[in-house]
Amino acid sequence: MSWTRRLLVILAALAAALLAAPAAQAHEERPVTLPDGTGSVPVHRAGEPDLLVCKSDRADFEHRISGFPDALRTRNLKLFDRCQKSGYRHLQQAVDAVTGPGKNIAVLPGLYEEEPSLPAPTGECARLKAPDSQLGYQILSYAQQAKCPHNQNLVAILGKKDLQIEGTGAERTDVVIDAKYRKLNAIRADGSDGVYFRNFTAQRTTFNSLYILAQDGFVIDDVLTRWNDEYGFLTFASDHGLYKNCESYGNGDSGIYPGSASDINDGYGYKVPRYSIEITGCRSHHNMVGYSGTAGDSVYVHDNEFDHNMGGASMDSAFPGHPGLPQNHARFERNLIHDNNADYYPYVADGTCAKPPVERGYENGVVCPQISMPPGSGIITAGGNWNIYENNWVYGQQRAAFFLSAVPAFIRGESALGKQTDTSHHNRYADNHLGTDKAGNARPNRTDVWWDGQGDGNCWQSDAGPSTPRSLPACGDERGAVTGRTDRLMGEPVKLAQLLVCADYNVQARRLPAGCDWYGARGIERVEFQAALGIAVVLVLVGGVLWWRRLRSSRLATAASALGLIGLGLDVAGSTMGLASSYLPAVALLLTGLWWTGIGLVLRRERPGLGWTTVVLGALTLLDALDKGVFMIPWIPLSPAWVRGLLGVVWVVWAVVAAARHGEREPGTPDADDAGGASAAHVPAPASDGAPPRPAPSAPATDGDAS
Repeated sequence: MSWTRRLLVILAALAAALLAAPAAQAHEERPVTLPDGTGSVPVHRAGEPDLLVCKSDRADFEHRISGFPDALRTRNLKLFDRCQKSGYRHLQQAVDAVTGPGKNIAVLPGLYEEEPSLPAPTGECARLKAPDSQLGYQILSYAQQAKCPHNQNLVAILGKKDLQIEGTGAERTDVVIDAKYRKLNAIRADGSDGVYFRNFTAQRTTFNSLYILAQDGFVIDDVLTRWNDEYGFLTFASDHGLYKNCESYGNGDSGIYPGSASDINDGYGYKVPRYSIEITGCRSHHNMVGYSGTAGDSVYVHDNEFDHNMGGASMDSAFPGHPGLPQNHARFERNLIHDNNADYYPYVADGTCAKPPVERGYENGVVCPQISMPPGSGIITAGGNWNIYENNWVYGQQRAAFFLSAVPAFIRGESALGKQTDTSHHNRYADNHLGTDKAGNARPNRTDVWWDGQGDGNCWQSDAGPSTPRSLPACGDERGAVTGRTDRLMGEPVKLAQLLVCADYNVQARRLPAGCDWYGARGIERVEFQAALGIAVVLVLVGGVLWWRRLRSSRLATAASALGLIGLGLDVAGSTMGLASSYLPAVALLLTGLWWTGIGLVLRRERPGLGWTTVVLGALTLLDALDKGVFMIPWIPLSPAWVRGLLGVVWVVWAVVAAARHGEREPGTPDADDAGGASAAHVPAPASDGAPPRPAPSAPATDGDAS
């Protein structure tokens, strides 16, 4: 790394540190290591079950299966008779009875509240010494989980190998495991390689319905999760995993969360040997976000539907304590990602989410968002690398189809200088169907792309519609081919300011940042509009005074000032949500750049320093217009907006001094200190012999002279 680039990295890291919000903890767990990758994806076993779980009420059971097809009803009746003789009444009892690998547990239709597991811990289990998470629960070790399995879990599966748990109903809602908001997790499978879950529902927890931790090999098949404070499905630090035909809704974070998936492809480009987790045939809807994955590495997500959430899918490097950061190598193909425009923040604002979970109304559609999330977004990537988004249908989003931003490494707890700009690289968005559903109907997104501008090798399909910036690097036919490639160390300053403001959210404190449109700010309330308006007011006042006192006799300066006034007005208009992704912001910069260039050419004759500085500022503004509206300028480590903004501050101070120092002058009369020695030649010589003085001849005024 050259010394100039190293210096820019330092400056970028310092600026990011000033702009970054305090790090939050989305999911806190004991320290775990990723699997060694020697496992495999388990295969469903169709034989007779080894253990049975059922309830005792035959009349209720027969009512539940009365609508089943004949063959399935007959099978369930036989299993029920067997279960009454040798089965278990609670799932945990059957799990505890498993003594070796490869066992099948069949759960018959019914509601399983696992009453023996529900009471609060007593004795030694009530006095465990363990650190507390930010959400208040204890972060227990594996040994503590084994000693007190029901401190946090309704059903605890610890160290069981190749275990299969399957409901025997006609639908997944025929078997329901209900934590009644009294446990963090409905089912926790921890260190249980080869577990297979099929055909049941888990619901109503204060964290996750189905939690799979530190496993090499798992399958989630035709399972429904719903109504949880945080996640529906959470798999963490695992490999050789498969989600298929699943559904999740009503969750305060995401329906599907493959966090810290095994980081097997770190160091590869787009071509990789395999993926650690596959997700297919699932639907995740009416959550804060349909899919999320902090360190969601090497996950293959295809042929799913993410709809009617606040955000369709997200992956990030924004939370510490997750193995495998920064996030890399997710692959999204053939997914339906649409209409993710829900807004659940009013439930935080009105106090609904401050009530106990059982009183919030999750079953009636309430969702309590746990982290900051831009509603109306299709796919959000906050600090990811080498992700592929191809051939997806992304439509009907009221904010953006694709949202890409960088995350500095210190946010995830890494302070090494060389890592501070190591995210938001080589993300490929190509061949997606934007603004169109599968039937070919037009369902436009308000914006197809929102990008902060940071990173190397990111590219988008050439037919992307409205975007910010309006010009984007284009993907080639081959993965890795990029036209107009850029490598920026930092994002756009206004966008970073927006992210700073919006990140200051806390559901427990009911803190919804003012100024952020994610939480309902509109018009002049939005920080982007306030920034544009404030800058415009300052420049109009300073530029107006400067023109009146020093430039108003120049036709060039007057015309340039008129263009500047129009440009500043358009810049304010372009900061609104409806116009930010249009060409208007670039046009505003063009006119503002012409203003600075024009008045700079006039000023340079009498104040060369200020004049040439103004010309340079105008040139930078014109470059910024080119960068945002025509093509992103390659080879530069920072957007022209950064240099333009810093120089603009200097210019404002200098212009104020220049305008105020000399006072108002008569047009055509030069300042004594500006004219220097030449002023003496214009002073009439004293008359001799009482003769009246002869005035010095005046030069004809030219359009370029300042007065």
